[in-house]
Amino acid sequence: MTRGGAKNDLTDGPERRCIVTGEVQPKQGLIRFVIGPEGQVVPDILGKLAGRGMWVTAERAVIEAARKGQFSRSAKQPVTVPDNLADEVERQLARRVVDLIAMARKAGDAVAGFEKVKERLANGRVRVLLQASDGSDRGKSKLWTPTGARYFGCLTSEELGLAFGRQSVIHGALATGALADRVVEEAAKLKSLREVGGSDAAAGKDKVAR
Repeated sequence: MTRGGAKNDLTDGPERRCIVTGEVQPKQGLIRFVIGPEGQVVPDILGKLAGRGMWVTAERAVIEAARKGQFSRSAKQPVTVPDNLADEVERQLARRVVDLIAMARKAGDAVAGFEKVKERLANGRVRVLLQASDGSDRGKSKLWTPTGARYFGCLTSEELGLAFGRQSVIHGALATGALADRVVEEAAKLKSLREVGGSDAAAGKDKVAR
């Protein structure tokens, strides 16, 4: 079973410098933060909050490192950094991915269930293959990622269920389109935050707020 798919489909566009690593990279792989009215660091997942943006690579270890003075140095002022900042970023990103998948479903561009996903794969109509992190490896291995498509296993069955209006979902697929591209962008960041030792660690994490 092929996993991953294309890796370079989101490398174009504006670039930003990570305040921790100093590396310049496409902003799709970074999390934007701003300083709130009371001097607290606030994640700006949607990229719409007012204020000067501070960009951090979308990895848990890098976000944790940013708490050790990097935010204050970048903002050039004392700031308050929540202890659970990385957890909050992960929670908001998971909610964002779920919402985008739900939008794709309502637009008729997403399906759930083994047989429906298998049919879409056979017809070459899949841009993103989604499978629950806590689903059976045996069941998931029966589906494949088409060439040029992307695979994500960073959501739990409950989170995928929220996206599809069900109690739980193991298999899902998105057709090619703007919404699928946005899911790829946000899910890639979520995967990086939940990845531990090369495997997704979505299972056992706090669930997306209902």
